[in-house]
Amino acid sequence: MNQKITIAIDGFSACGKSTLAKALASKLGYSFIDSGAMYRGAALFFYRLGFVSKVHLDEDSIHRSINNLSLNFKLIEGKNCLFLKNENIDDEIRQSHVAEVVSKVATIKAVRVQLVKQQQEMGRNGGIVMDGRDIGSVVFPDAELKIFVTASPSIRAQRRFDELKEKGIPQTLEEVRENLTKRDHVDSTRTESPLIQVDDAIVLDNSSLSKNQQLEWIMGKVEHRINA
Repeated sequence: MNQKITIAIDGFSACGKSTLAKALASKLGYSFIDSGAMYRGAALFFYRLGFVSKVHLDEDSIHRSINNLSLNFKLIEGKNCLFLKNENIDDEIRQSHVAEVVSKVATIKAVRVQLVKQQQEMGRNGGIVMDGRDIGSVVFPDAELKIFVTASPSIRAQRRFDELKEKGIPQTLEEVRENLTKRDHVDSTRTESPLIQVDDAIVLDNSSLSKNQQLEWIMGKVEHRINA
């Protein structure tokens, strides 16, 4: 498969989009862009500045400082890590204080414009896999292959709970479930670039699929698209 295409993977939180996208990029020899990590990075940046918290949001200050937001990915021992300027923030962006504010930050148009601009530059030459919530609708509307990933709410909550537990981040299953419910609502109803399933996306419900089964399924879609 010598042709390099752009693959957009969208879906709800804790559906395993990033895990699937990373595995697919590795299999194809493509670049992987984790847009969700970038929004978490933006949320952490503004959280540290005191512009957003669980109980407040200072949009004016965020607008004034948006040009100082500098995010990029670097491979560290084979892992694609997110850096805020020169600091590796890949672990901190997964913690609860970031999860509680990321959807607030993601609703701000200036933040989305800034990050979309960076994402489009990263994928300018194709040969990329990118996951998020508005990849097929906004970032790469002309992507050759679009996938929409979903899973049952209980499966998603358990997956996120297990992920946090493995990282040593204390949170109850009920807290995880509540956070996902809130994020789903905000992501799907926000004015700027809401999470939607675009008409030309192929749906993958991975509730009962293993990681290998998901990769095999999506590889079949990639091969069909390239051969077509």
